[in-house]
Amino acid sequence: MKKIAVFASGFGSNFQAIIEAVEKGSLQAEIALLVSDKPNCKAVERANVNGIDAFTFCAKEYDNKEAYETAILHELERRGVDYIVLAGYMRYIGKVLLTHYPLRIINLHPALLPSFPGAHGIEDAYRHGVRVFGITVHFVDDGVDTGPIIDQFAFHSEGNESLDEIETRIHQLEHQYYPLTIHKTINKL
Repeated sequence: MKKIAVFASGFGSNFQAIIEAVEKGSLQAEIALLVSDKPNCKAVERANVNGIDAFTFCAKEYDNKEAYETAILHELERRGVDYIVLAGYMRYIGKVLLTHYPLRIINLHPALLPSFPGAHGIEDAYRHGVRVFGITVHFVDDGVDTGPIIDQFAFHSEGNESLDEIETRIHQLEHQYYPLTIHKTINKL
């Protein structure tokens, strides 16, 4: 069974969806580690409640990205992690992890790439007036949401929904399809 490390910086609702998918067997993987740059975030609490090891760090306590990614890499290697899964991790992945996990770092983006990359994908799409919203699961490369697309899931909007309503629908797609896409990707189905 493949071992994954989930990286999260916040509330951890996608992390929770991954935990539940593992428990149900729809995601056949072992969550070996949670990595977070926010030691007091809800995702860390979720890891503790579910008996999942957590490695937390404060980036400013390291000399640079290479230093903290080297510390993360040590934790990943110690646990034999096969894939990194980003679930609301709000830092760019650097060369240390990209070099050691080529095409094995998976990200979830809340818009249909290549449109609306970056941290505000839902808001950007909404303000642009699109009628088809969705999510993209992709591999991470050294660009901003530019890695090879694994899969996409979408829904149509009539244009009368609020931003909050669109965000809710996006999160429903994420929680439903991200764990399944991770499963297919890491198990090569």
